[in-house]
Amino acid sequence: MKIITWNCNMAFRKKAEFILTEQPDILIVPECEHPDKLIFKNDIARPTDLFWFGQNPNKGLGIFSYSDFKIELLSIHNPEFKYVLPLSVSNDEIEFTIFAIWAQKPKNHDCYTEQIWNAVHFYSDLLNNENIILAGDFNSSSIWDKPNRIYNHSNLVELLKNKNIYSTYHSFYNQEQGKETASTLFMHRKIDRPYHIDFCFASNNLINKITSVQIGEYENWTKYSDHKPVTVIFEI
Repeated sequence: MKIITWNCNMAFRKKAEFILTEQPDILIVPECEHPDKLIFKNDIARPTDLFWFGQNPNKGLGIFSYSDFKIELLSIHNPEFKYVLPLSVSNDEIEFTIFAIWAQKPKNHDCYTEQIWNAVHFYSDLLNNENIILAGDFNSSSIWDKPNRIYNHSNLVELLKNKNIYSTYHSFYNQEQGKETASTLFMHRKIDRPYHIDFCFASNNLINKITSVQIGEYENWTKYSDHKPVTVIFEI
C-alpha cells in the first residue's frame, strides 16, 4: 500500500496529474478544493472513492482512493477537531484507521500542535489499536518547541510513542525529530527556508512493514507547492 500526503497549496484540480504519476493508493491533500470544483482534464485518473471536509470550498482537506480502498468518516469524529479526521480505509482484505491531518492555528496563540494534541487525547482508546496511521500537514516541528508548553511537538511525538505509534520517516532513516536531512516545506518556496512539518505516523505493526519512505525533491515540486509530498510504502 502506498500512502502519500501532500499539501497542494490549493487548486488541486490543476496539479493532480503531477502527484498521480507517483501512483498512490491513498492520497491525503490539505488545502484541496471541494469535490464540486474538482474538474479534471479528461486524461486524469479519477479517484475510486474520496472524502472531503472543510468550511472554505476552495481550501479544505481531501482524501482520495486510487485503488479498491473505501473511505468512510468514523462516527466518533469530533467536529471540534475539524481537520483531524478519523477515517476507516478498507478493502475486502484489510482495514486501517487513518487520521488525515491539516493542523490549524488556534485563535489565541501560534502553536498548531495544540489541535492535534487535544485530538490524540480525545481519540486515545482508538489509537490503542493496530493499523493506525496519522498523516498530513502537522504544521509543527521540534525546533519550535517551547519547554513550558505541554502540547509542543516533542511531547506529541512522545505521546504517540506511548501508543506504539512512530514517525515513518524517522524510523526508516533513523533520524531525530528536528534534525531531519530532508525538508517537507520551503517557506514561501525559498530554498533557504526549509522545514520538516509534514508527517506520516504509523502503529508499530505497520512500521515493521515499511519498504520505502520518500520526500519529494525541491526542484521537482516547488513550482506546484511550497510543500513536498511524503510517500510511504507498506508491504501489506
